[in-house]
Amino acid sequence: MIVKGFLLLAALSFSVHQTVTGGPIHASCKLTWSFNVNCSFINMSLVKQIQKWHNDPQDCGSGEKCLYSVGPSTPPPGIVLVLLCQTYYLVSVSSTQIKAKHETPKKHYLDDITFTFSGSSACTVNGYSTSETWYAVLDYGTNYCNMRNLANGAGLSNSVYGFKEVTSDSICTEYSSHNCNKY
Repeated sequence: MIVKGFLLLAALSFSVHQTVTGGPIHASCKLTWSFNVNCSFINMSLVKQIQKWHNDPQDCGSGEKCLYSVGPSTPPPGIVLVLLCQTYYLVSVSSTQIKAKHETPKKHYLDDITFTFSGSSACTVNGYSTSETWYAVLDYGTNYCNMRNLANGAGLSNSVYGFKEVTSDSICTEYSSHNCNKY
């Protein structure tokens, strides 16, 4: 009886969430970017921007644009570095994928970011950002901003590179209410 009640409550919660937000059940964002330049340039630009905002707190301030790191989803044993009371680890990037982390500035939640690259002379980037916090449902567009701030910071979102973006509230938590400059 208790199990049936729990399952009914879980199903009702999911239904209400989907009706109210229309988005993912867990705080996350999927997007697709397209560019008229090759993927190695886009990849390199994003990595440089992550490194810049990871290594230079004076350049990014203390808000959403700080606290990035590039690396595996869990630090390799023995390779963890603690700098300025934040944990970072070695860079790990391939020509087809970047995995990064972003720490939110206020509550210090961690979000996992993945960019997957395809194409030769033109580039398509599939981006995905998700909260590591298992109970995160709403995020005020933070997972979207994790990715978009990098594109903006690297100068990739201007028309010179043919930048186009596709996402929506149905695949990106609170996309329509995002504010990437709030901190």
